[in-house]
Amino acid sequence: MNDENGDRGDAAPPGDEPRVTAGAAAVRDARRWLSRRSVLIAGASGLAVTGLAVGTATGKLPFSQALQRTVGVTSSNPTTQLGSTRVERVYSAARGRMVDLVFILPSKTPPRGLPMSLMLHGLHGNARSAAPTGTLKQLASDVARKAVPAFGFVAVDGGDNYWHQVHPGDDPMAMLLEEVPQWLRARGFAGPSGLPFACTGVSMGGFGALVYTRRRVERRQPPSAVATLAPALITSWPEMAKRHIFTGVQDWTALDPLRHIDETKTVANGIWCGTEDSFITGVRRYIEAAHPAVAHTAHGKHGDPFNRTVVPSVISFLGKHVPRAD
Repeated sequence: MNDENGDRGDAAPPGDEPRVTAGAAAVRDARRWLSRRSVLIAGASGLAVTGLAVGTATGKLPFSQALQRTVGVTSSNPTTQLGSTRVERVYSAARGRMVDLVFILPSKTPPRGLPMSLMLHGLHGNARSAAPTGTLKQLASDVARKAVPAFGFVAVDGGDNYWHQVHPGDDPMAMLLEEVPQWLRARGFAGPSGLPFACTGVSMGGFGALVYTRRRVERRQPPSAVATLAPALITSWPEMAKRHIFTGVQDWTALDPLRHIDETKTVANGIWCGTEDSFITGVRRYIEAAHPAVAHTAHGKHGDPFNRTVVPSVISFLGKHVPRAD
């Protein structure tokens, strides 16, 4: 007799219990245990894969180590450990407001005094979006396999005024120069001085990074390196005037990095830009005049799709200038 579950012609008559030997019972119980365990592992694996996708983006794995081990995403090998990000809200007296302070760290337990690079965001950006896609993963991986010495990034909300004071009481450059070292030192980063060893900037943040480097040189506290991705090096006043950031051409030229290249020539310099980027003309002028240690131009437009492709090169460049531990 057949039914929907298949041929059952050898079934026991109704009301009779089939005789089961001890060996057969053991096999049956083992099969049931294995089947249940397989279902549990499959479910756990699905959850862990979903969690790993989230964790890779955030730098934090949301599951226990036991569950992570189920799908092989943890190991005693340090190269499998992801870095971490931390976000704090702090009050900036220089800006007259609360700002986000974001740390991008190569491990969840970074060493005390960890060298730090500033990471300056672009126009309409903020501290949380300052770093190009893939920065955390690349940093953590490179540090874990000792391709570069350990260091981290710190980002902070700087507004949209090209990292200089436009309105009284809002001076993002003063925040970088005066307050960031205090915040870093208080949290055990950047050594006793709290000074970042480098400055990295994207777009408007690239403009700001070059201005910041110049200010540090003027203070006789030069950073070891500056790295800029598609820096907003605008070559004409009519174009810059559209941004309503500077009071006039003299205000702009006093800060324009293209007009102050000699002041920062002692600082190791890296610059990256897409050839279809609107800032490529200014970048090429800068490269021709400054002769940076790294001058990379390749096909690409302005924005993260290009920036993420050069993250490994940026991390490698900065790694060459991390100060040695005392």
